[in-house]
Amino acid sequence: MVVALTPIRFLYRAAELYGRKRAIVCGARQFTYAEFRERCERLASALLAQGVQPGDRVAYLSFNNHQLLEGYYGVVMAGAMVMPLNVRLTAAELTGILRHAEPRVLLFESEFAPLVEQLRQSCSSIERLVSLDEPVAEADGVYEELLAAGRPGAVDFMAVDENAVAELFYTSGSTGTPKGVMLTHRTLYLHALSVATIYDDRDSTVNLQTIPLFHANGWGCPQTSTLLGARQVMVRRFDPATVFRLIEEHRATDMAVVPTMANALLNAPERVGRDLSSMKRIMIGGAASSAELIERMEQAFGCRCYAGYGLTETGPVLTTGRVKDGLQFDSEPSRYRRQAMAGFPVPNVELRVVNAQGSDVPQDGASIGEVLTRSDHVMEGYYKDPDGTASALSDGWLRTGDMAVWDEEGFIHVVDRKKEIIISGGENISSLEVEKAIAAHDSVYECAVVSAPDETWGEVPVAVVHAKPGSNLTAEELLAFAGERLARFKLPKRIDFTDAPLPKTGTGKIRKLELRERYWAGKERRVQG
Repeated sequence: MVVALTPIRFLYRAAELYGRKRAIVCGARQFTYAEFRERCERLASALLAQGVQPGDRVAYLSFNNHQLLEGYYGVVMAGAMVMPLNVRLTAAELTGILRHAEPRVLLFESEFAPLVEQLRQSCSSIERLVSLDEPVAEADGVYEELLAAGRPGAVDFMAVDENAVAELFYTSGSTGTPKGVMLTHRTLYLHALSVATIYDDRDSTVNLQTIPLFHANGWGCPQTSTLLGARQVMVRRFDPATVFRLIEEHRATDMAVVPTMANALLNAPERVGRDLSSMKRIMIGGAASSAELIERMEQAFGCRCYAGYGLTETGPVLTTGRVKDGLQFDSEPSRYRRQAMAGFPVPNVELRVVNAQGSDVPQDGASIGEVLTRSDHVMEGYYKDPDGTASALSDGWLRTGDMAVWDEEGFIHVVDRKKEIIISGGENISSLEVEKAIAAHDSVYECAVVSAPDETWGEVPVAVVHAKPGSNLTAEELLAFAGERLARFKLPKRIDFTDAPLPKTGTGKIRKLELRERYWAGKERRVQG
């Protein structure tokens, strides 16, 4: 028997088994899974009545809220592609994405009304604008009125083409021009099944949606949480005080953060006095973690914390650094080091680490190669970009662009992006390794290491450091500290302190390309490999 693989089935399962359960929490509003299902069905019906056709794009400009979560199902039930937009992009950046994707409908929070008016004038494909919260002059209607015009009614998921694109995500653009990643019904379904294996207590899970849902780095939570019947608590905008309050109020068990968010939580004074004892798992992804960060998070929250690894192109989760059965540790620092690694593959994921000739490098924890993957939840391709797709998907494998080592246990450790490896005097220097050594200092809030031109060595590492408030940290002190952890040739040749937070993408990744350009302006960088 062949049954269509679509995340719509997760919604119906949750409504049938957990229909009366308090499922979605968004500020003062709460919905059971039965109510959530009806709202998604009404949205699908209303969009169809507005003329949305199969394959059309329906865009959202919104922080995390229940309306965006409903779009993950309602838009897909209408046969269209849901397309969450990064709210931190400029008007010019959003215009470029919208002109490329050509959505017919744009739903937005009212605070973005002035921006939306600019977008409508520059993006002729947009036929209808819907405000998600309150009436505004720039909108053609309000979300609740749209839902009221729709009708509840089951969608025949057996009629769904599982290979049709359900979601269209644009990459963060941290290393170049954003690309539209196409994820199919089948991809989303199988990714959720793989990620669900990470959870032990499943339907008692309370997931705090801390990662923005406008990016696939939301770790597939809209599908996995619904499949498990978990409670989903929306964090509209990341703020440490709000996160602590919601953990205590809703007895949250799980959340995912990027390293910059983790550092913000650790250094927030509002953590003192909060009851965080309900937490069971914290996943850190989106950028490389460190053993010191894992240790601090476990001590602060009293729960297991481990790294994860994936890409927008992979739905996203490929690996987690959770403890593997049978793996022995001779010390707690050894365990933290393992949990800070990208880890080993979740079910149905295959990985390789290959050299420039395409041969697997030894699993010795030292030989560096590029990570290749194939799995049930790799993207269909890049939207309207056959050349980019062909370059990324080669010989049945996705080229991630990430450089890593792997070991006999199947754990991978990402050392850098291929484009961010610093080649100084013929030596390969991992910017991530240098960043971890610097970030281990108690006075460092965040840092980034990039290359800068050098007449003698071609390029050298430089560090941009944002120190904690009130710190008197000096470059000499930081170099001495890092020198205890790094070979001399890896040490930054320059440390620039900044009082402002480092520039970031919408998912909290540091924009290293932007930082690097400050040093390379007017010069040409030649990247080998």
